[in-house]
Amino acid sequence: MKQIILAQTQHIESIVALVNQAYRPEDAALSWTNEANWVDGDRTSFQQVQSLFKVDSFILLMFDQKILIACVHIEQHQDHAYIGMLSTHIDYQNQGVGKIMLAAAEQFIRENLSVQYIEMSVLSTRQELIAFYQRRGYQLDGQVQAYPTDAGVGIPRVDNLQVLTMCKNLVS
Repeated sequence: MKQIILAQTQHIESIVALVNQAYRPEDAALSWTNEANWVDGDRTSFQQVQSLFKVDSFILLMFDQKILIACVHIEQHQDHAYIGMLSTHIDYQNQGVGKIMLAAAEQFIRENLSVQYIEMSVLSTRQELIAFYQRRGYQLDGQVQAYPTDAGVGIPRVDNLQVLTMCKNLVS
């Protein structure tokens, strides 16, 4: 039985392992959702995940029995919530788990945070992922930033890698 809970600090190591495996697997051919063709190195570290345990920051985890199979980070900013680190274990991809986690994040935001919209970042090269989010109501907002090479989230393997911002309005 699958269960979604709020992460605690004892989950940090498992979150780091899941995110790095989902974003940058050793065999990129096994996963459609990874960045391994465009970015080298780990996506996150223990210290980076640990820093997410603060006020107005939440990580939802999905377990199948005792196996961590998905996570998503939510952080409240003034008028919006930021979603990041949406990750699905490689063995559970293409089974709707990502959709369930995104819906759970949106529900958590609607029920617990007073915001007008949700924002997320996507690599410019990830057209299939952009399309996935667009089918769920997210739109590119025109913001484009260079890949943050100094953020400790990997080193680009391609020139001019950019980060695009996508948003979804929560109010009519």
